[in-house]
Amino acid sequence: MNDIGVGDRLDQYRITELVSRGAMGSIYKATDGDSGETVALKVPHFQFESDAAFFDRFKREEEILRTLDHPGVVGVRSPRERTRLYLAMEWVEGCSLRALLAAGRLPRARALDLARQAAATLACVHARGVVHRDLKPENIHVTREGGVKLLDFGIALLDSARRLTWAGFSGTLGTPDYMAPEQIHGRRGDERTDVYALGTILYESLAGRLPYAAPNAAALLRRKTEEAPAPLAQVAPGLDRALACVVMRAIAPDPRDRQASAAELLAELTDPAAALARERAQPSHPSRARWRASRKVLVVAAVALSLSGAGALLWGIRERLELDRAAGAGTAASAAPARTDWSTARE
Repeated sequence: MNDIGVGDRLDQYRITELVSRGAMGSIYKATDGDSGETVALKVPHFQFESDAAFFDRFKREEEILRTLDHPGVVGVRSPRERTRLYLAMEWVEGCSLRALLAAGRLPRARALDLARQAAATLACVHARGVVHRDLKPENIHVTREGGVKLLDFGIALLDSARRLTWAGFSGTLGTPDYMAPEQIHGRRGDERTDVYALGTILYESLAGRLPYAAPNAAALLRRKTEEAPAPLAQVAPGLDRALACVVMRAIAPDPRDRQASAAELLAELTDPAAALARERAQPSHPSRARWRASRKVLVVAAVALSLSGAGALLWGIRERLELDRAAGAGTAASAAPARTDWSTARE
């Protein structure tokens, strides 16, 4: 079986446009010959159709989309018959958030509006027992009316099928720029994993750059597990401190330091000032205390090393002065300084 192209028919659908082509499949715009509706077809490359794990993953995405049935999630369609593996979905006019970000940072009000819509949809998705696990600007579609739809639940986790999903695709899953540290360590992730991704997207929308800079994916993943993200307030001057704190909390490396759910993130994005006031009034989480304690240990260690280095330097200077004094006493009759025979010394 060969890959299809523009002008071909796939069951009741006539392919009218190639929207995008990836490593594992393509997205086509098509017309439903029965209803006349415009749809989007997600069609895997034929060489993957015989892969059992890929097949399970593909079918799982359709199952999840049918389970969700939410206006903020792309809808799924049911073909009259299906002669090969593909997914038929509603066609949504508009563009991806990635296309909007191509011009740089978004105005604060625009970035907040899109993030709040995405968080509201995520809260409903999580309530259905689903974790997206691959949120990124490419998977957030902005409609012509300014609404948001979440796309691509290909590696989403469904509670009722957790074992099968993970057994079929063990290891690190996700997109490096938006992956949470726990995903990098190979963990399944939970609602806070999506909170991290959405926080990263909002950071990028407000700052025009990502929280971490790295020359390649390997270096990026390493930094995300070893370093704190660049403070948003520093890379986006003029942004109010309360909102910056909400975003930085969402992308905390330790999931225990993040908002516990998309609903909590939505509440904080709705009123950042109140969220900041609550944050100040609450005692620090143990993980934050451990982070501060570890920083103190590092500072103490650095000071100790500096002092020990200075002590060693002073000791060396003192020894050199003593040697010079002894050498001067032994050669008082000669005005010329003593010279070392390096050829003999090397032997």
